[in-house]
Amino acid sequence: MYLHLGQNVVVRTATIIGIFDIENTSMSRLTRHYLAQAEKNGRVVNVSLELPKSFIVCEDRKKVTVYISQISPATLRKRTGFMAGISNL
Repeated sequence: MYLHLGQNVVVRTATIIGIFDIENTSMSRLTRHYLAQAEKNGRVVNVSLELPKSFIVCEDRKKVTVYISQISPATLRKRTGFMAGISNL
């Protein structure tokens, strides 16, 4: 199954490690550090032309990519079928 993240970007749901609310999680120093390191290493893909609402961490072939999306985490989770961190894939 695939998930549309915005701006014609689609990822396989099997590669998704997590879907996070950018506003709530970026309050944490550790999350800010993780996102800054991912940006520094060129692993961040911004697919949002508007205010970002979520970030999605994916791993494909040992390569981790962080996508920044304007779609809310709740909407993305509903589209994938993920339930509160438990995947039914």
